[in-house]
Amino acid sequence: MKLALGQINTTVGDFSGNRKKMTAFAARAKSAGASLILFPELALCGYPPRDLVQKPDFLQRNCTELQRLAQDTIGIRVICGFVGATPPDSARTATNCAAMLEGCEVRFVQQKMLLPNYDVFDEARHFLPASSQQLMTLDSVTTALTICEDVWNDKEYWKKRYYSRDPVEELVQGGGRLLLNISASPYSLGKRIQRREMLQALAIKHRVPVALVNLVGGNDSLVFDGSSCVIDALGVVRAEAAAFEEDLVLFDLDTNTGDMHQAIPEGLGSVYHALILGTRDYVRKCGFSRVLIGLSGGIDSAITAALAVEALGAENVTGVAMPGPYNSPDSLEDAAVMAQRLGIKFLELPIASPFSAYLETLAPAFAGRAADVTEENLQSRIRGTMLMALSNKYQALVLSTGNKSEMAVGYATIYGDMCGGLAVLADIPKTMVYDLSRIANTRLKNAIPERVFTKAPSAELRPNQKDCDSLPAYEILDPVLKAYIEDFEGPATIAKDLNLPLELVRDISCRVDRNEYKRQQAAPGIRVTSKAFGVGRRFPIAQKYGAN
Repeated sequence: MKLALGQINTTVGDFSGNRKKMTAFAARAKSAGASLILFPELALCGYPPRDLVQKPDFLQRNCTELQRLAQDTIGIRVICGFVGATPPDSARTATNCAAMLEGCEVRFVQQKMLLPNYDVFDEARHFLPASSQQLMTLDSVTTALTICEDVWNDKEYWKKRYYSRDPVEELVQGGGRLLLNISASPYSLGKRIQRREMLQALAIKHRVPVALVNLVGGNDSLVFDGSSCVIDALGVVRAEAAAFEEDLVLFDLDTNTGDMHQAIPEGLGSVYHALILGTRDYVRKCGFSRVLIGLSGGIDSAITAALAVEALGAENVTGVAMPGPYNSPDSLEDAAVMAQRLGIKFLELPIASPFSAYLETLAPAFAGRAADVTEENLQSRIRGTMLMALSNKYQALVLSTGNKSEMAVGYATIYGDMCGGLAVLADIPKTMVYDLSRIANTRLKNAIPERVFTKAPSAELRPNQKDCDSLPAYEILDPVLKAYIEDFEGPATIAKDLNLPLELVRDISCRVDRNEYKRQQAAPGIRVTSKAFGVGRRFPIAQKYGAN
């Protein structure tokens, strides 16, 4: 039996588009001699559909389009994910299912058993879990068909397990000799290695080949890396798809051979590609083709512009410099040079005049009060207003440029530099921003001027301002933030582990806690770490708990 992995990029709710893409991939696989093609989890409707599964019409479209897909793919068996309906008296309206299509009909349906309800996942809210699963036969091979999380609960691989049952163990003990898994497993740094090692452990333990097809593409804040693969019963990778792009991979079960497509190594290079893919898909799937970036001459806006060019093309990116009374001439020069090197449109719109007008208007209300952060933030909010005006006029999406370090401690202005439709760097610590910018320069012929790397970070909202006036050095701040946000460690433990003063760590953790209200009003960000701000991190805004 020759099988194919159809690693595709789907759009949530685009039933006809997703179906047509699967039909085209199935035709290619058939022409290459495959008798079976696998498509990712919920490929028909897109993942994650979230509360769309509460809509009766959405459920009906799944069924209708599944039948159309069966009719469109005659001559090759197709396995794909779809949303099924539950009995009328069920506590949930929907099920997460995989269907095997053959001869214009739905021949087999498997319901997902393990429903993740942690981090970015909310499946227990939406779906009814399977109480049992069945085996199917493909060309005389007894086959275990599973859906994503169903393979993530092996008691020998995981020290702590979320579930009491192991669908893989049950299906293999029942006679399964081939394990198929359709997935929508999102990317984060290190996740691809972990996923591969986990699948290899399953293959070796149960002595069965494992084929996994994973979703690729960006949907809202999530990026799916693809990296589909086939692993033989000895744990050897025999077929592999590219990462961060659509791909079709063939594997011959009889000869134990398959396509090996070049993958991007784990590390910062994979983060860079994830940001490109996440930006491209968010912009286009939201109906935009062009973007705007406030180009300050600093490192954050520089890497944001570089990523936007890689994602959308230079012709679709506009950089906007908005110099104020405290911006250095070097910053404006660096912004202009970078725009020229990237080949993007460049606008210079000074804010001195509107800033003066605001101060004049507010003077009576501010009488008797000294200038402070209010006037600083006012400059940022003027810039945000101008970018949003250009967004309306140009029908272009604004990309905000704040990084994870700034967002964590509130070093960002709400309705100012936080304005935008997508926060590209929202999960990128400041120190990583510099590393990614070096990667950008190797790919884009040193588009970012060297001075941008060497000058001290500054918001330039008052004379001689530096980030270090208000924050610890980022080399100190970022490890503390990682330990507190991603690892959930307390200040005392962090201070001891990092050999830092306890009061400093407590101050940083307090800043994180009290700025929750800002982050929950921020634009969606692209998730690349194990714990990003957004749907995977849910803390109350109004609360008085303080970590010790």
